Amino acid sequence: MSLVKLLKKKNKKILFTTPSHSQHFTIYRPLKSLYKTDISETDAHNPTEALHKAQERARKIYKTNSTFFLTNGSTSGIIAAVLTCANPGEKVMIWRDAHPCHLNAVRLAGAIPIFYDLEINEDWGIPMDADAGMIENYLNAYDIKALVITSPTYEGIVSDIRKIKKICERHNVYLIVDEAHGALYPFSDRLPESAVNIADFTVQSLHKTAGGLNPTALLHCSCNLNPEKSLNMINTTSPSYPLLASIEENINYLNSWHGKYKLNKLIDELELLQEECSHCDFYGDDITKILIKVPELSGEELSEILFEKYNIEDEKTNIKSTMLLCGIGTDKKKIHKLKNALLNL
Repeated sequence: MSLVKLLKKKNKKILFTTPSHSQHFTIYRPLKSLYKTDISETDAHNPTEALHKAQERARKIYKTNSTFFLTNGSTSGIIAAVLTCANPGEKVMIWRDAHPCHLNAVRLAGAIPIFYDLEINEDWGIPMDADAGMIENYLNAYDIKALVITSPTYEGIVSDIRKIKKICERHNVYLIVDEAHGALYPFSDRLPESAVNIADFTVQSLHKTAGGLNPTALLHCSCNLNPEKSLNMINTTSPSYPLLASIEENINYLNSWHGKYKLNKLIDELELLQEECSHCDFYGDDITKILIKVPELSGEELSEILFEKYNIEDEKTNIKSTMLLCGIGTDKKKIHKLKNALLNL
């Protein structure tokens, strides 16, 4: 039985269990349907078994050794991956300006952080990819146990994970890829190649671009290590089964004909946007991250005009450029409003 079917099954028992709302009492009315499907891990329908089966189906879809559902964001996946790879006193290499969870993971493992920097593209005001030559120099200089790479970056810059993985293999270093912003990559060959089947561990946030609820995510393992023990150390023993069920449905949708069709239509619209807005400059490896510059305007000025005049809010802005994030839920109407605003400029 899938998680979704399990939650739809009407519970005829009189519940003297957690959660104490018993799926009937509702405090916050807008979430009434959530209360109805909120069950305990000790439920008689055995939701734990359903979760294991759902994760096994996901493993087959992604072709990994194992795939785990996360309800505490990519943060928990990064921490679990580092805890699995590194022992106290061992060195873990991380980007100096990475998400805080990278350094927190190293600290929790009792490991030693070795920081590397990324080149900054001054024309766009963004960090570039992790250079493979730079990585090899560090691995030659230090006894590194694990390397954490952010790919894609927030702005959609992708590193050469295949090349970096080969370097890591020569030095017996585990490769962990923070692919939080690349959850759509496995489902379209028109997007950058996913690290899921290359890196030892890959973490993806479904809620960022793939249509998932905050803070749903995935931890993929493609090596001989099992991160389950590490996940059990940091995760709650009372997970949200409505969120877990949403992950199951999210993956099934992305892997379906409808999901792939929706993703391809999104890419079509974004390609058309770039073609028609030829007066703008676009940059990046991931077309779903609209990284843009408009002549005569700073990134901050463009952001303010879009927000104040056209009611369009971007994801991230610097002095040079503006980034507007798109995902599976970005429809044609939204893109056309952005296109019209840019053409009016």
